[in-house]
Amino acid sequence: MRPALVVTVETLSPRFARIELEGEALKDVAWTAGQKIQVAIGAGLSARTYTPMSWDTGRGRTRLLAFAHGDGPGSRWASSLREGDTCQFFGPRRSLDLAGLEAPVVLFGDETSFGLAAALRNNLQAGGALHMFEVTDVVESQQVLDAVSLGQARLIARSAGEEHLSIVEAEMLRLAANGAQFVLTGKASSIQRFSRALKAAGVASSRIKAKAYWAPGKTGLD
Repeated sequence: MRPALVVTVETLSPRFARIELEGEALKDVAWTAGQKIQVAIGAGLSARTYTPMSWDTGRGRTRLLAFAHGDGPGSRWASSLREGDTCQFFGPRRSLDLAGLEAPVVLFGDETSFGLAAALRNNLQAGGALHMFEVTDVVESQQVLDAVSLGQARLIARSAGEEHLSIVEAEMLRLAANGAQFVLTGKASSIQRFSRALKAAGVASSRIKAKAYWAPGKTGLD
């Protein structure tokens, strides 16, 4: 466990906050974009997983984007966090290996993927990435992405029957024909759908990186 001081809590929207942690234990850490940390949020082994947006190993600082989804322990922890609080966390640890990615890169995800998108933007070797996110609230998501310099992302509003995924799939297949590499994150069922569609279209597994962050009614996917 690494102890850290909460030095900044910046509310970006009703459900998102940018959090900066600092401490001696955060210095000289071997971190790469896509790795995760697991923050202790209560008694026992309860923890919430975050993908750091950045990590300054010299100053001993890391920056997170917290998304309060529902009324679970993680959402309550993030909503109650204040500057000057302390916390402890495991990591950084392996989660999604982004090494070797070269443009064109397509990152698909949702609200839980915004932090990863920021980390990828800062570490991508060749050019930028095209971001496509399925989101519940387009206006709020755009506000948050603007605040973290990802305002050019394409946002697709979720639909009750998931018809919106047909739009995303068609765009992915078009981009696949142009040689894109894909990073698929967020909801497990969405990732499974797009992985099948891309492979059926002849996209090699080496061009697809995938990590499910959540699934309805399940925990421990991260």
